[in-house]
Amino acid sequence: MRLSRIIMALTVGLAVVAVPTAAGAAQPQPTPSATTDPPQPPPYAPQPPALTVNRPTIFLGETVILTGTGFGPNETVDHTVTFTPLGAPAAGKAPVRRSDGTTVAMAPVAYQASAPLQFTAFTDAQGHFTKSYKPSVTGLLTFTATGRESGRTATAQLRVLDKKQPLPVTGDSLGTPIKLGGGLVGAGAIMLLLTLAWRRRQRFGGAAH
Repeated sequence: MRLSRIIMALTVGLAVVAVPTAAGAAQPQPTPSATTDPPQPPPYAPQPPALTVNRPTIFLGETVILTGTGFGPNETVDHTVTFTPLGAPAAGKAPVRRSDGTTVAMAPVAYQASAPLQFTAFTDAQGHFTKSYKPSVTGLLTFTATGRESGRTATAQLRVLDKKQPLPVTGDSLGTPIKLGGGLVGAGAIMLLLTLAWRRRQRFGGAAH
């Protein structure tokens, strides 16, 4: 009899302990909200690649700055430079006719430039870079930049003219020197006449005495 009571008491105790545990397990668990952790922005904003020069036209011996944007972050950008002589006719144009009636075809000229025709630049974390370049020949320069890792490419053109020449002489510019020279010649002639008259007076005055 006593043993039955002990077993019953243990059974009731286990039932009391198990009920809260089962109730806690049956409660729904909160799900994480999708708005608690917003996605982080990328380290740089993707944009189309572009290559620009700070001056579209320069004289030989001057330096330009190339600026690249939209390339891959922290990558090497290869540059190639091609030259086209200024004044050369476009493809499909008729050849030049000489004074004797013969014609000659205009062909591109191969320049031997001391400035590099290939060079590299390095982008920052935003895919930007700047590079200085000093051409050593005249003509229309085309720069082509290509990222090694991203494969992105962009081009820019630069017109290089010959060194500054003195302004051409015109009729207006000749007017002032001619007028000045004429005035000096006239003043010299008057002084010469006065000198001759003075000497003549001195000569005849001395003879009279």
